Amino acid sequence: MPIVTIGLDLAKSVFQLHAIDEQGAVIVRKRLTRGQVLPTLEKIPPCLIGMEACGSAHHWAREIQTLGHEVRLMPAQYVKPYVKQNKTDGSPSVL
Repeated sequence: MPIVTIGLDLAKSVFQLHAIDEQGAVIVRKRLTRGQVLPTLEKIPPCLIGMEACGSAHHWAREIQTLGHEVRLMPAQYVKPYVKQNKTDGSPSVL
């Protein structure tokens, strides 16, 4: 199934990518370094990418949009409900 939506968690050095298909099934869950983000997203057909609005989010949004993806930034108060059990980035119960 093709990827239709990606959640991208931005961080200082290691980012988390979470991709789903039309039915909401997880297709990709991957840790990426800064240097791997754009080359990885280049290989994926254009889709919707959601990111939490933070200091570097606008920079990443511009870079990702040049690859043809649609980027939406979400305020932190809207991202928090997706976090389960006080877990952090790489855990399965996030997202």
